[in-house]
Amino acid sequence: MKKFALIPVMFCFFAMGFVDLVGIASNYVKEDLQLTDSVANIFPSLVFFWFLIFSVPTGMLMNKIGRKNTVLLSLGVTIVSLLLPLFGENFGIMLCAFSLLGIGNALMQTSLNPLVSTVMGGGNLASTLTFGQFIKAIASFLAPYLAMWGATQVLPSFGYDWRVLFMIYFVVGILAAALLAVTPIEEEHTTGNASTFTECLKLLGTPIVLLSFFGIMCHVGIDVGTNTTAPKILMERLGLTLNDAAFATSLYFIFRTIGCLTGSFFLRVLPNRTFFVISVVMMALSMCGLFIGTEKWILYAAIALVGYGNSNIFSICFAQALTAMPQKQNEVSGLMIMGLFGGTIFPLLMGIASDAMGQAGAVAVMAVGVIYLFTYIKNVKNN
Repeated sequence: MKKFALIPVMFCFFAMGFVDLVGIASNYVKEDLQLTDSVANIFPSLVFFWFLIFSVPTGMLMNKIGRKNTVLLSLGVTIVSLLLPLFGENFGIMLCAFSLLGIGNALMQTSLNPLVSTVMGGGNLASTLTFGQFIKAIASFLAPYLAMWGATQVLPSFGYDWRVLFMIYFVVGILAAALLAVTPIEEEHTTGNASTFTECLKLLGTPIVLLSFFGIMCHVGIDVGTNTTAPKILMERLGLTLNDAAFATSLYFIFRTIGCLTGSFFLRVLPNRTFFVISVVMMALSMCGLFIGTEKWILYAAIALVGYGNSNIFSICFAQALTAMPQKQNEVSGLMIMGLFGGTIFPLLMGIASDAMGQAGAVAVMAVGVIYLFTYIKNVKNN
């Protein structure tokens, strides 16, 4: 029964990947509305701002209505966010759409990861979460292609141009919600009194929880940063158009997908710390290539390296914190997902840096996150 329940849960991971459309979408909005880098980067920053506000309350909400119902609520908010851009492409509509997309994803990421623990009954949590990230990455790397195909009329766009992406994911979101709704999942009942907001935040006083929180901040900052900046680097240094440079985002997510798929295997056969070290070294090499590279093969290799290297950082950090406090999984999950607020901080700093000194400035900001991940290595325990 648990194996059947895992199917709709993994389908929800695909819906979780909708949030990664913000990278390519913000580039198209920037071009259509003639925005600067710092203004355009408000969109991905706005998406991830809501993780700061909603993640911990969502962990508390799960104690009241259950993990499955919280995931269903998140899908409802996400579906509405995908519907709004179909009514137009002005600045206000896109701000509202990206805000709701962020709120829905904050609810989803906080509740869906613990739901995996419920369905699987524990064991191999890092590898199972990584497989979920593999499913999520499929939606992530499809987004630039769908937008590009809509913009170039390869796909019937029904007058929506690149925004046909929202229509396709809107339909898929409805299917994900329907499939989860009809699937029975038996959840364990929360024992004791529900934690208050302050009590949840006090869990950050536990060293591994705090360090994992910062690790996830760096992971998502680098993820959103690469998603947004990689096409701009190709446009700046190779003179490509946006439609041609959009491949950079897909290349990143292709290697993230490969990394998640192979990572779910490697995390079963290799010590977690060993695989974490390999991943961070790949990311460091990538930052060097993105900072100084001026040839296509160097830039593509760097994008591939950060895609693969960053693919398993979230799962390892998340699992380290979750297994350290098994009696507070809902609350710890909320705190870890609050760390996705890094997706707000990094793009804002990168936008300011790139306006001042080109895309190399944006890469320098991401490199700071990689340096922190090197300091986290000693905290990774081998399962």
